[in-house]
Amino acid sequence: MVDASQIQEHAEIIGADGTHVGTVDKVEGDRIKLTKNDSPQTEDGQGAKHHYISLGLVADVEDGKVRLSANGAEAVQFEETE
Repeated sequence: MVDASQIQEHAEIIGADGTHVGTVDKVEGDRIKLTKNDSPQTEDGQGAKHHYISLGLVADVEDGKVRLSANGAEAVQFEETE
């Protein structure tokens, strides 16, 4: 697993296929909290929510980007909400 201290706030998170998955808000425990800007407004009008990705999905951190071991579409399926 990657050292969580390497993950910087506002770093782009990309899937193994290079697709944009989100932007780091901060690391909380064993999860990365994504900014609300990457979350669409919900159908009930409650607004965007923070989503989380497990640090276990992080393959590498390089050039200020967090690269996941899963493709972007797969990584979104593993996301958790607040």
